[in-house]
Amino acid sequence: MTADLTSPSQEGQQAARALFRRARLQRWLGRRNEALALCREAVERADYSRAYTLMSQLSLPGENYFRVLKRIHRHLRPRTYLEIGVSRGDSLACVLPETQVLGIDPAPNLTRPAPANVRIYRETSDDFFARYSPRAELGGQPVELTFIDGMHHFEYALRDFVNVERSCSRASVILMHDCYPLDERTAQREQVTGFWSGDIWRLMLLLREQRPDLTVRTIATPPTGLGIVLNPDPASRVLSDRLDGLIAEYLAKDYSVLAARKPEALGLVENRWPVIRELLDSRMGRQRA
Repeated sequence: MTADLTSPSQEGQQAARALFRRARLQRWLGRRNEALALCREAVERADYSRAYTLMSQLSLPGENYFRVLKRIHRHLRPRTYLEIGVSRGDSLACVLPETQVLGIDPAPNLTRPAPANVRIYRETSDDFFARYSPRAELGGQPVELTFIDGMHHFEYALRDFVNVERSCSRASVILMHDCYPLDERTAQREQVTGFWSGDIWRLMLLLREQRPDLTVRTIATPPTGLGIVLNPDPASRVLSDRLDGLIAEYLAKDYSVLAARKPEALGLVENRWPVIRELLDSRMGRQRA
């Protein structure tokens, strides 16, 4: 997510802009490390979103998450899909016409009318799950593919995951956006930078530590990673029975827990389609449940 939040000093803004231009040149010359260092220096001088965007492309090379999401839809060809955080509808545009879709967003801002296979619920995800059963809304079918991209706060995404998992099968796939922060400032709960991922990284840590029965990885897609969870268990109560305690425990974890082991801690995998396809095909119960 990118927004203009601050008005840095003119001097800092000019310095950041100059460093960004130098970074672009270094990238063009094939000097990735030099370009990345200049981007980091630029965002130290000012909150400069263009430097953060370039940093994300250098740190997480390859196709952006929309293109990867589109590939996943075409590979899995899910009968059912649930999306939390519809926004402008860019991710909904990746869906195949034969897929039944439930989209949840309290204030969607679609740039085009939703197609016939898409139903939009204009409410928060907490309200939706309190009122509806996704399986019932889908005619008794499990949710085969989910994309969680709502609030950028850990506890909201955790509740979404718990609620979604109940409506899955073991062959389902759950995706989550904003899982791989670029630095500590963009990983804060409160948005203090224009380029912001929030603290969804806490959910990835929690799932990798508390649910060894799941396969939890982060695909290295720009701008902020795409989390993927395989082998969900709709009967599991490991998270729901301890929800408040787990929220308190992981909110207490500081960004420093990632430190120099961020790729390992968040299960980073290469952003190359053959790697992603192999990961998808390795899941349990590949046959439709």
